[in-house]
Amino acid sequence: MKFFFLLTIIVTSAVPALAQSPSKILAKAEKALGGKKAVTSVTAWKRVGVITKISNGTSGEFLQVTQAPDLFYTRYELAGFETEMGFNGRSAWVRDSRDGLRTLTGDPAVDLQTEARYRNQLWLNYKKDRAKITSGGRADVNGRAANIVVMSTPRGASLKLFFDNETGLPVREEIPFGDATDVYEYSDHRTVNRTVQPFRINAFIDGEAYLIELAAIGPAASSDLSRFSFPETSGKPLPDIRELLTHLQTNEDEVERILDTYSYVQKSTRRELGKDGVLREAGSETLQLSFHRGNRISRRIEKNGKPLTQREQAEADKDTAKQIEEIEKRIAKEEKRADDNPQRREARVSIAEVLRASRLINPRRERYKGRDMIVFDFEPNPDFDMKNAKSVLKFFGKVAGVMWIDENDRQAARIEAFLADSYKIGGGLLAKLRKGASFTLEQERVNDEIWLPSLADINLSVRVLMFGGANVNQVIRSYDYQKFSTEVEKADVNTEEKP
Repeated sequence: MKFFFLLTIIVTSAVPALAQSPSKILAKAEKALGGKKAVTSVTAWKRVGVITKISNGTSGEFLQVTQAPDLFYTRYELAGFETEMGFNGRSAWVRDSRDGLRTLTGDPAVDLQTEARYRNQLWLNYKKDRAKITSGGRADVNGRAANIVVMSTPRGASLKLFFDNETGLPVREEIPFGDATDVYEYSDHRTVNRTVQPFRINAFIDGEAYLIELAAIGPAASSDLSRFSFPETSGKPLPDIRELLTHLQTNEDEVERILDTYSYVQKSTRRELGKDGVLREAGSETLQLSFHRGNRISRRIEKNGKPLTQREQAEADKDTAKQIEEIEKRIAKEEKRADDNPQRREARVSIAEVLRASRLINPRRERYKGRDMIVFDFEPNPDFDMKNAKSVLKFFGKVAGVMWIDENDRQAARIEAFLADSYKIGGGLLAKLRKGASFTLEQERVNDEIWLPSLADINLSVRVLMFGGANVNQVIRSYDYQKFSTEVEKADVNTEEKP
């Protein structure tokens, strides 16, 4: 009886020490900051102060500006060395006195975009953004107990947030930036515009410790968007962008012709964001791709990283043979229609043509993978005739992002883009792609003659009629390009059933 009584006391005493649920921690923090209504009532903030480098004591000006939903800018200067970075709603960038201005790509770009959105909206819209929240346990932050919440985005970026157990206020953040993790610890909280703001920040950025002491925090002018754009840089004049796109379209036609002489391997990997916030591989398929009379045909050779069985390979080969037969039938039908009415034959829609539905801004020169690039942002063009456009142009007329074009080859090397507005397929009756869907397309220079696809990173949420919603997180890698002199013929594919 005494043992049971003692056990009850131990269990009861231990309950308060257990980590709270993430949703309760965030709800308490929201209230501690002043409530959602107060936090979201100001859409643009400006923070000004002094930053000090701990290792040598040098100090300089610090400035940070945010504007909803995701515009972000930070600048500081120490002993004449400037550092600034931002996200302008389309692309993430960094400029410093050593390396100059550069557009971020890959994980650093995703991480800065994630931070930009967090600085504007905190965790308040994590469900809408399809992020996951999980418990990270408990920790000690400067002698006080703190609860940890991990917020993971569909693109694989994870922010670790620490909240004071007693007050509920955010006291520490661990935010990824490429291979590094930046750490911010907050104190000296004061009330500003009915919200609670920290005026003292101990930061650990890129391997260095800093102290940021803010002198003023307040609403910023939301009409001034120039702060978030790329800084003006002098140097060699930029080429005319429209003329560049004309060359791009001409080269794409030549690329299509050359591509017909290549075969290559393509591996598609499906990923899922688990309940624990970790992005994991959920399956893969590998195809051998070639071309027949200007049309791509595929032959499956692997599933989930393993070669197909003899029976599976035989079925895959039959499917390839069927693709060729269907191509022959379609071409014969199209040739007859084109003979009857030459205007019926439709040309492929090129990248250059797609960009006609966009407004091109912030043109600049940069080095990317050892090559000179012309880089520019693009966003939906409000003056584009969307009503009478082809369906693919209607889609790209709602896309914003950034593009890299090789200055010498006049070919696209990389595109990073996202859907700035929801896109309805079949008027919304068939499916609807939700706003925020993102994709990255990358190409590699092959045989010093052509830029060919190497990577596609697709992340989207789609609502399909009668089937509810679905999330697509997929990485497609193309490689092992081999040039051949003749097209694939039916005889090249073994369609016999294997024992």
